Amino acid sequence: MKKVALEFLRRGVMSCGVGPIILAVLYLILHHNGVVENVSVKELCVGIFSLSALAFVAGGINALYQLERLPLMAEILIHGSVLYVSYLMTYLVNGWLEWGRVPVLVFTGIFVVGYLVIWAVIYFVIKRKTKNLNKMLKEKQQSSTLFQDF
Repeated sequence: MKKVALEFLRRGVMSCGVGPIILAVLYLILHHNGVVENVSVKELCVGIFSLSALAFVAGGINALYQLERLPLMAEILIHGSVLYVSYLMTYLVNGWLEWGRVPVLVFTGIFVVGYLVIWAVIYFVIKRKTKNLNKMLKEKQQSSTLFQDF
């Protein structure tokens, strides 16, 4: 468990520097679209701190997959739940999402669909790579048995 905690910290620290960059890109996009003209010092500081914390958690939580004691579905459920709560809190703290049942339900729907799409893509990519690897292994085994016959 200590190894996973240290890996969480290592990944989190490596990732948290990305938060301010994401915030800068986000504010530039909002400014370009005329949504945000000025950002107060308070808004900027809250944004930097919250996105750094979000990046830390999002980067670190991937260490969860090193726990080989948990079933994959449990890991995915924990991973998704931690990311959901982290993103939701970040959006609410920064005022990017209104407090209320409907906005939170819409956010939840979008998050769940996005999360499932990402995992579906990962699943099919890994499945294709595994199929190709198995095919290569089978061909190698067949070629090695041919040479043993001679």
